[in-house]
Amino acid sequence: MSLRLATFNIENLMSRFDFSGFRNNLKQDRVLRLFDVKSEAEYQRLEEARTIAHTDDTRQMSALAIADCDADILCLQEADNMAALQAFEYGYLFRMVGSGYRQKYLIEGNDSRGIDVAVLVREETRDGQKIECIDVKSHAAVTYADFDLFNDALAATNVPGDRVFKRDCLELEFRIGGRPLTLFVVHFKSMGPAREGLDGRTATMPLRMAEAAAVRRIIETRFGADTMAGKMFAICGDMNDYQERIDVLGDRRNGYSFVPRQETQSALDILSHDGFVENTMRRRPELDRWTLFHSRGPEERHLCQLDYIWLSPALAERNPASVPEIIRAGQPYRTIFPKGQEVERYPRTGWDRPKASDHCPVVISLNV
Repeated sequence: MSLRLATFNIENLMSRFDFSGFRNNLKQDRVLRLFDVKSEAEYQRLEEARTIAHTDDTRQMSALAIADCDADILCLQEADNMAALQAFEYGYLFRMVGSGYRQKYLIEGNDSRGIDVAVLVREETRDGQKIECIDVKSHAAVTYADFDLFNDALAATNVPGDRVFKRDCLELEFRIGGRPLTLFVVHFKSMGPAREGLDGRTATMPLRMAEAAAVRRIIETRFGADTMAGKMFAICGDMNDYQERIDVLGDRRNGYSFVPRQETQSALDILSHDGFVENTMRRRPELDRWTLFHSRGPEERHLCQLDYIWLSPALAERNPASVPEIIRAGQPYRTIFPKGQEVERYPRTGWDRPKASDHCPVVISLNV
């Protein structure tokens, strides 16, 4: 029986306004910086209008990207709350896929902005197998002390009683046509800001390493360290880290070149180094594994994979020929594609915005 499983950082699926930019320029939208706003009340009215106008195009593209996934189970990151999720499905996603995702799961996590991981589930797979959710469990309350993860690298910004997951690790137990499948849905700590002479990725690496170690501990506890390799599970989500990247060199006038580079250290090594799980994106060509374009100007541009569907050894072995699909039609035009990978963007896509997301959805077909 076949199941299509997807993950997508939909980016700020919010049901509320953020007015903090009036007092914090770092959070102020670049459009409003062009205008001389006299008061906070005026700023709020302008921000409301800007957000509403911008959001409609963005969410149409997000829905198109999800429709292109055609997933039976969709793992999302950055959903504000269940009300926002339901409004998005009713107003946008329904127009693309119909009444597909009757089952929805979201538990409030630890993110200071209130963005959470969520899971949308069809009642049946495309080939008619019933999808049953048996149990849902949040691990948002796990602390460094609980798993004995606290160390000197964490001590600069944390204490032992702090929670490990900056959002959550949401555990869901399914039966797909009667067969078991367990998902662990995550959204790891973002890369930034820079601190004490360290770049943002390096400065925040200890936090993601602890999150990866905690996910591994949860899975080993759930299935047993000696038997987990034979279980059917997957880890899905935005892990905000990568083990390889593609440096983008050159310019528009003279053309671009793409140089693959392996990272000497990644938080994801904790999951992959001994075959604990498999990143099936490695089944794609080296230059065609990326899910995000990162740029801080011509001097710092690269493509990398931030979005993952890791398979357990048993699930990977059962699906030796399954290769993940990457949905890139929602990328803005500023994203630089390697030759031969260009796609037709969704209608109204802009240079930087609107866009479906900076992240590309990833979907894989699995026999479970």
